[in-house]
Amino acid sequence: MQNFTATDVAVLVLELVPAAALGLAGERIAAAAQHWPRSLRLVIPVILALPYVVVASGHHVFSWAWFSLYALLPLAVSALLASSAAADAEQRGRWQDALVLLVLGLAVDLRWLERAWPAGLAGLGKLLLVDAALYGFAVIRQLRGMGFDFHFRWSDWKSGLRELAFFAPIVIGLGLALGFLHPHTNSLRLSMILRWVYIFVFVAVPEELFFRAWVQNLLERRYGAWLDPAVARKAALLTASVLFGLSHFNKRLFGSEHFNWRYVLLATIAGIFYGRAWRENRRVPASAITHTTVDTLWSLWF
Repeated sequence: MQNFTATDVAVLVLELVPAAALGLAGERIAAAAQHWPRSLRLVIPVILALPYVVVASGHHVFSWAWFSLYALLPLAVSALLASSAAADAEQRGRWQDALVLLVLGLAVDLRWLERAWPAGLAGLGKLLLVDAALYGFAVIRQLRGMGFDFHFRWSDWKSGLRELAFFAPIVIGLGLALGFLHPHTNSLRLSMILRWVYIFVFVAVPEELFFRAWVQNLLERRYGAWLDPAVARKAALLTASVLFGLSHFNKRLFGSEHFNWRYVLLATIAGIFYGRAWRENRRVPASAITHTTVDTLWSLWF
């Protein structure tokens, strides 16, 4: 975030509240929501449009068209996932789940909605999409096995750092050979801890939630309808990792490149290890620890 005011910071904090609440008390919130009228459960995400109203109005870029989109998109997510939940008690995954993930994933990756926000504040729009999808999958869909639980366990650190140790020699060697990594030196400072926390909250957790808790989780269930469970888990891991890699096609482009194949390759390999960390105990914190530490070390020394 750049170019922010005190009001923008307050909005950021408020946007983090739904994710924090679901990460600490998700099951209780989902259970309580079942006692609400169905129409209320579906309509309540419309309030996610309010941060756009506050921020855009404060920076004099408010648009009724963008407001309508931010009001209707969370409603559409809830409606689609409610339909999927009603038709898929076994949670094998349906086209509604795929459509929600496809639209939200492309919206973020291709930056479809960034023009709605003041310069430097597009990250607030991405957090709104995370909140809308998290509410939909955790409260409306009640998707099992996501692992979005931030009561940290020792096993999260064990799994996360173990996969980092496995992954680091591969990515460093291959990254240097491809000319993608360029070593430099930075001394270890207190700011490294702050950087780690920032990446964990704003980069690793949203991406791990999307690619592991939702994509890999649902793919395991879908493949499990056709394949042996062990094969289904491996196939889901590979598919989710490839999709994760492809989501980096337009990042850190070299020269006149339009498709950064180096980043795609390395991110795909990274996705395998992030996915392994998540899969061991089905815990987003575990894969987010691997992801965050990789990105932090990269920013410091590569």
